[in-house]
Amino acid sequence: MSAIDLNADLGEGFGRWRLTDDEQLLSVVTSANVACGFHAGDAATMRRVCELAAARGVTIGAQVSYRDLAGFGRRAMDVPPAELAAEVAYQIGALEVFARAAGARVAYVKPHGALYNRVVHDEEQAAAVVEGVLLADRSLPVLGLPGSRVLELAAKAGLPAVTEAFADRAYTDEGTLVPRDRDGSVVTDPDAVVERSVSLARSGAVVAHSGTRIQVRARSLCLHGDTPGAVELARRVRERLVAAGVRVEAFV
Repeated sequence: MSAIDLNADLGEGFGRWRLTDDEQLLSVVTSANVACGFHAGDAATMRRVCELAAARGVTIGAQVSYRDLAGFGRRAMDVPPAELAAEVAYQIGALEVFARAAGARVAYVKPHGALYNRVVHDEEQAAAVVEGVLLADRSLPVLGLPGSRVLELAAKAGLPAVTEAFADRAYTDEGTLVPRDRDGSVVTDPDAVVERSVSLARSGAVVAHSGTRIQVRARSLCLHGDTPGAVELARRVRERLVAAGVRVEAFV
C-alpha cells in the first residue's frame, strides 16, 4: 500500500488577522508547517497552533523564511549566508519553545516561499539553510522539492531529506514549480487537485504545465491553506486518497 503525508502551511496570520483556518485544517492534515514570525505568524499564533496540533496528534514543522512580513516571504531577497543560517536557527528555536510547552516538539523544517524556490538551485543559500537547521537540531528532517540543492546538501550533512509535491501548483517539465507570477501557476479546479493528489501518491506522476507527464516522487503532499475552500478541498483529497488505497500518515 502506498503512503503519503499531508502537510499544510498554518499559523499564517499576524495579530488579529488570520489567513488560514488552522483548527479545521488540523483535523485533516498529518503535518503542520507553522509560520515562525518572519513571513507570517507571531508568538501568540505560534503557541495556539502548536497547542491545537499537539492535541490532535499532528506533527509540527518549522516553516522558515526570509524576513519579509510585508511581502509574505514571497519576494526575492539577498541575505548573507551567515545571517540566513542564524535566522533559520532562530525561527526553529522560537517555534520549539511553543511546541515543547504543548507537549510536542519541532519534528522537521520546511523553507517557505521565495526561500523555498531559491534553495532549489542556489548552492550558497541552500547551504545556509542547512547550516541553520544543524545549529538548531542536528536530527531534523528537511522537507523540499525533489532534486533540490537543499535536500542534496541536507543529506550530505546527515539530515533526513524528505521530498514534497504540490497538487495545486503547476510544474515545469524539469519538475520545478511554475513561478506564481505566470498564468496557470496555481491549479484552481478542485476536481483536478483531487485527481492530481491521487496520481502523485500512487504513481509519483503529474501532468506538467506543458501537458507532459512527469515523475515527481514525494513522501509528503502539500495542501495550501490560503486558497478559497481550502478546508473542504483538503477533506476531499484525504477521502479520495483513502478510497484509492493510500495510507495517510506523517513522515516523522
